[in-house]
Amino acid sequence: MGIFDFLTGEFIDVIHWTDDTHDTMVWQFESEAHEIKYGAKLTVREGQAAVFIHEGQLADVFTPGMYMLETNNMPILTALNHWDHGFKSPFKSEVYYVNTTRFADLKWGTKNPIMLRDPEFGPTRIRAFGTYTVKVSDPAVFLREIVGTDGEFTMDEISYQVRNIIVQEFSRVIASSGIPVLDMAANTADLGKLVATSISTTMVQYGLTIPELYIENISLPPAVEAALDKRTSMGIAGDLGNFMQYSTSEAMTAAASNPNGGGGMGAGLGMGMGMAMATQMQAGPWGASPTPPLHRRRQLNMFGILPLRATSLDHFPRLRWAARSPTTA
Repeated sequence: MGIFDFLTGEFIDVIHWTDDTHDTMVWQFESEAHEIKYGAKLTVREGQAAVFIHEGQLADVFTPGMYMLETNNMPILTALNHWDHGFKSPFKSEVYYVNTTRFADLKWGTKNPIMLRDPEFGPTRIRAFGTYTVKVSDPAVFLREIVGTDGEFTMDEISYQVRNIIVQEFSRVIASSGIPVLDMAANTADLGKLVATSISTTMVQYGLTIPELYIENISLPPAVEAALDKRTSMGIAGDLGNFMQYSTSEAMTAAASNPNGGGGMGAGLGMGMGMAMATQMQAGPWGASPTPPLHRRRQLNMFGILPLRATSLDHFPRLRWAARSPTTA
């Protein structure tokens, strides 16, 4: 990664770093115990910061630009070494490059369901997952609190800790928000901003910031989702009677399409439910047909039309006028 040249084969004259890994956060310049020449050229590119460590102490931090390493450009290092203005000798120092660009498309998610009290469902559990972006905001703090002496620190080494912080703050925010589960999908953007804001106070202690945090999905347990689907189906079907007819027709269709001997059972089910539906439709808006009086049944029985023990004309709709005739025996 690092490229350095020697003027005399002993002193470092050029210090710079180019990264092609896309996941390296900190990289130590490979000095190999060589001293840095006084007046050496230091190059810090955009999206980088260079941190000098002298004898275990944090010294100067350089932002993007090109520098000549002289006493006027290294005030902290000059003070630590008690250099005077005429100092021009080589010196030793550890140089760490910090990547200050955004590390994007990082995943987060709840390992276990989060308990909360929903206004509609009561106590329930939810899961959530999404993506986030992390960036080094303070290279000195990040190097001191997280990296230490790691010569090549990658994003994978801290992603687990960041995910734990996100899940913890998400659980707290979602439990105290009071937003119903059914309305969370419409408020994921606002929830993401609330979580990112609450995380910032913790992340700043590590020299990091979360510029973006997205909630891609919030889901309920399978049992709650199944109950919600049934509730939605009943709302679409209307009243309970219509829902029963809808469920029966679905069962008849499934039984008829079963090639493994389900046809007989489907036919029996269809006949039974068909008779029940026909009876319900014949009842009309005023209820079932009235039972004719005894003398009217005797008259109909004389002609062999209706058995004497029959109690209803529901199966003989054409003869219902006889039960409503004003003629008496």
